[in-house]
Amino acid sequence: MGRVVALMDDLFFQMKVAETAKHLGVEFKVAANGDILATLLAPPTKLVIVDLNSKSEPVATIARLRATQKELSIVSFLSHVQVDLAAQAKAAGSSEVLPRSLFTQNLAKILATAKD
Repeated sequence: MGRVVALMDDLFFQMKVAETAKHLGVEFKVAANGDILATLLAPPTKLVIVDLNSKSEPVATIARLRATQKELSIVSFLSHVQVDLAAQAKAAGSSEVLPRSLFTQNLAKILATAKD
């Protein structure tokens, strides 16, 4: 079974991701902040999802993750108009930065990358 850990505040969106993960047989855990997220990375996790509109310093969290987890896949999403924030996330080490609509459209495919 694959594992996905996420940093996101939006409860309705968490439920959408959790339901898709369950359907795919992927374990899904949500963290309220970067410190909690770091503790959820064990056992080894292949994929971290970051909502760049989270109130918990998402760009700093990405930078901390990337500093210690060079091979970890970090997929971030945000509103398509937030060009500066997207650039900050990419510079911090996000593997991929997607508009929320594209992230939602490809959610099953993204989550499937976490499978063993």
